[in-house]
Amino acid sequence: MGQVVLANVPVSPCFELTVSIVGTRKLPDNLTLAEYVTLPVSMEVTIYMDYNATSPLEPQVIRAISEALQDAWGNPSSNYIAGAKAKVIINQSRESVARMVGGKAEDIIFTSGGTEANNLVLHTAVEHFRRSCRAAEQGEGHQNGNYDLPHIITSNVEHDSVKLVAEHLQKDGKADVTYVPVSKVTACVEVEDIVAAVRPNTCLISIMLANNETGVIMPVQEICQRINSVNKQKDRLRILLHTDAAQALGKIPVDACVLGVDYLTIVGHKFYAPRIGALYVNGPGTRTPLYPMLFGGGQERNFRPGTENTPMIAGLGKAAELVTCNLSDYESHMRSTKLYLEERLKAVFKDKIHFNSQYPGSDMLPNTCNVSILGPTLQGWRVLSNCRRLLASVGAACHSGSGNRPSHILLSCGVPSEVAANALRLSVGRGTTKADVDAVVEDLRETVQLLEEMD
Repeated sequence: MGQVVLANVPVSPCFELTVSIVGTRKLPDNLTLAEYVTLPVSMEVTIYMDYNATSPLEPQVIRAISEALQDAWGNPSSNYIAGAKAKVIINQSRESVARMVGGKAEDIIFTSGGTEANNLVLHTAVEHFRRSCRAAEQGEGHQNGNYDLPHIITSNVEHDSVKLVAEHLQKDGKADVTYVPVSKVTACVEVEDIVAAVRPNTCLISIMLANNETGVIMPVQEICQRINSVNKQKDRLRILLHTDAAQALGKIPVDACVLGVDYLTIVGHKFYAPRIGALYVNGPGTRTPLYPMLFGGGQERNFRPGTENTPMIAGLGKAAELVTCNLSDYESHMRSTKLYLEERLKAVFKDKIHFNSQYPGSDMLPNTCNVSILGPTLQGWRVLSNCRRLLASVGAACHSGSGNRPSHILLSCGVPSEVAANALRLSVGRGTTKADVDAVVEDLRETVQLLEEMD
């Protein structure tokens, strides 16, 4: 049995190897078409459509990280050249991230990721409420410490880094939480429902900007406008406003000032940056409260101490710069690719297809197609485990260990349980091509045929 050469490495045909090429693909070097079509299934070129889970690094981002690792290895708090270089890179990256979200450099706090940023917001809201109540009592000459628990409003489709923190605060008796359900018609949280949930002790409203499973864009700007009117009422504690923009950045325009939020969560690995994050705060410590969860050095103006991760911050800054310069092209390409994907799925599967990411009257992300192929043996996990080329997921990556239960997000949006069980979340990226779409749809067609014949 002869050998084939794959990427200049001799490989036996019985050796299992997966070749992943993200975006536009071509045959591996030194591999003819005849050799390629005789490869085992495990050696077929795979197609990635899980960009809502994570994204690869752009080449310019890799270069920025590499240069920082080599040239800016010094401690940013030091005065010598290597440290000064690191400080310059951090400052430039802070400017780039701020520009991406319509803020100022001083509004950006670097964090380890979105989870830390979201935790920091909820921690701050509860702590600020406690301190404000204590100050008010002392001003009135009362020091009995009896005041209402802080009240948080969020939706029932938030990321776990908001949902589980809220649940923890409630379980520990540190806060009351209202989970406003999304509409089963629009899959969107209704502004009136948010306003109706406000209490005198409401301290925070946290609503994601775009849902990671359905792609629905939430009416955050309208919510902020209504709550700002509430905040003008005399003698009421200010309600802080937060949005987790993880899924929106790099896909649609995001401007924190236009939205009217106090806090906005930034997650690098969703827009071709490394796994680091940031929190936009509208005037941290001045216009908007921010209380640290960690204590140590004075980095990040004492809001988030710890020696800065210069290379990853450099990568985040470069990725933000690319978004600012190219967002219109990114958005247009992803939208046209997603529409083509939906058209091909409808053409091939006809009445067996059900889209879980199409809701009347709701704005949608340009890249997200959540779809179920109807049939008793076509559960999402089963389809994906039998696909030869498609790399995708059935929902949020953070729920991958929850078994094969239907997504609670889809159920909350009114998707029937038997349909939600078959869901596939297909999310395209900047480099996804129509050829990729054609190959994925054919892969799904073959897989569905196989599973139905096995039944």
